[in-house]
Amino acid sequence: MKALVLNCTLKRSPEVSNTEALANEVVAEMQRLGVSTKIIRVADHNIAVGTKSDMGEGDGWPVILKELLDSEILIFATPTWVGTMSSMALKVLERMNGLYPAKDEQGRPVTFNKVAGFVVTGEEDGARHVVTEIAGALMDVGFTIAPQSYTYWNNGPGPGGKYLESDYRKDWSIEVAKAAANNIVAVAKALQVTPMPGNG
Repeated sequence: MKALVLNCTLKRSPEVSNTEALANEVVAEMQRLGVSTKIIRVADHNIAVGTKSDMGEGDGWPVILKELLDSEILIFATPTWVGTMSSMALKVLERMNGLYPAKDEQGRPVTFNKVAGFVVTGEEDGARHVVTEIAGALMDVGFTIAPQSYTYWNNGPGPGGKYLESDYRKDWSIEVAKAAANNIVAVAKALQVTPMPGNG
């Protein structure tokens, strides 16, 4: 089983990403469960603006999309900015819009039988709002959302330290990350045994 983590930080490598640090807790647990994982930092790629799966020459999305379609699990990781997901995360969702017409050999959306989970970080709150927005978008294109499939961290009200600079309730975020990983993998395994039916 394979899992792809899309880190939608606005920072390019090798700049330190707080979002990736928390995502790594989910990754570590999935690897313990035998899942092969890969992290892609979206900001390191030239993702064209648009709503199709391929926007032409120079577009970096098709390579990432292939990784996504080759994986059973997607972990969508984003920081919060101005109370919502990052602009990079929204760009990814807009590009995933191009999957609507894509079907497999059984007439199912190509994202059927794939499970999504979420990681959100930010100095202030808004994580549950972000998860809700992304989960709705991914369900719309065919992903299955496992119960309690996200973890998040924030520093409480007002500006403050970042995830890697603070010890504020990180133990909770890490514990929930492990639980989320187990829930996501369990649902992905269940779908391998009993996949979503085709349309004909």
